[in-house]
Amino acid sequence: MKIVIPGGTGQVGAILDRALTAAGHDVVILTRRPRREREVGWDGETPGAWGDVVDGSDVVINLAGRSVNCRYTEANLRAMMDSRVRSARVVGDAIEAAARPPKLWLQMSTATVYAHRFDAANDEADGVVGGAEPDVPGYWGFSVEIAKAWEAAQEQVRTPRTRKVALRSAMVMSPDRAGVFDVLLKLVRLGLGGPVAGGAQYVSWIHDHDFVRAVEFLVEREDLTGPVNLAAPVPLPQRDFMRALRAARGVPVGLPATKWMAELGAFALRSDTELLLKSRRVVPGRLLDAGFAFGHPEWAGAADDLVRRSRTERRRVN
Repeated sequence: MKIVIPGGTGQVGAILDRALTAAGHDVVILTRRPRREREVGWDGETPGAWGDVVDGSDVVINLAGRSVNCRYTEANLRAMMDSRVRSARVVGDAIEAAARPPKLWLQMSTATVYAHRFDAANDEADGVVGGAEPDVPGYWGFSVEIAKAWEAAQEQVRTPRTRKVALRSAMVMSPDRAGVFDVLLKLVRLGLGGPVAGGAQYVSWIHDHDFVRAVEFLVEREDLTGPVNLAAPVPLPQRDFMRALRAARGVPVGLPATKWMAELGAFALRSDTELLLKSRRVVPGRLLDAGFAFGHPEWAGAADDLVRRSRTERRRVN
C-alpha cells in the first residue's frame, strides 16, 4: 500500500514509518523540512504540489500539529489549535480534490477530549467529553476545544469515497529518545519517579507496538468509522503507573511531588501541569468490541518490555 503521513517526523510518525516501511509499504512523509528521498515538502496550511502524493494513495494518516509539550500560554494554545485545524482542513481538501482518493483517512486526535474524572472510565459510547468539570483550571477546557475542533475539521470535509477515523490516542510509549517514555524513565533514574499531587489521577497509555497494530487493524476493518480510542484497556493511577515503571527499571524509591512542585518542574521544563495532573481514564471500547487483541494490555508487562528495549537501544547507540 501507499501510505502518506502528513506531519510524520515526530515520535509517533517515526514509530509508524519504521513499522509500515518494514512491512513493505510505500511510506511518504509530508514535512516542512524534507531531507530524505521519500519526504515531500508542505506547510500544513495551503494546497500545493504535495497533493499529488495524496492522489492515488491508499491511506492518509495525518499527525500534523504543534507539540503539546510546551507552556500553555494563550499564544501556544492558539498555535496548537490553528496547526491542527488548518492541517486537517488542507489534508481534507486534497483528498476531496483527488481523482483517486485514498480509501482511508486516519486523523490523529487525543484522549484529552474526555473529562478529568476518577469515578469511571471513558469509552467512545459512554465517555464524558470534558470542558465543564468543576475544580480544574479554566484553561484545561481549551485543550478539549482543540480536540473537538480537530475532529470537526475532519468530519466537515466531504469525502464520500474515503472512510474517516479519528484516533483518540493516549500517550504512545516507546523507547525512542526524547519521547514521553524516555522522559519518564529519566525521572525514575534520578529518583524523581514518585506520585505527583497524591498520584490518584489516572494515566492512559498505549505500547508502541499496539499502536501500530491498532492502526493496521483499522486499515483492514472497513466497518469502523468515527472516533476510536487508542489506549490500553487498563489505565491506572499515576502512583501505580510510576511504581510499576520503577520496578521495571530496578529503582525502589521515587520521591513524591506536591502540586506546587509539579508546577515548578513544569515551568523549568517549559511544559504544563495539565499533562501531569489531568485524570485521563480512557478505555478502547470500540477496538475491543471489534475483536482487537492487545499484545501489552497491562502496564507492568509493557514497562518491562520498554525498559529492556531502551537498554538495548542505548547499548547500540553507545
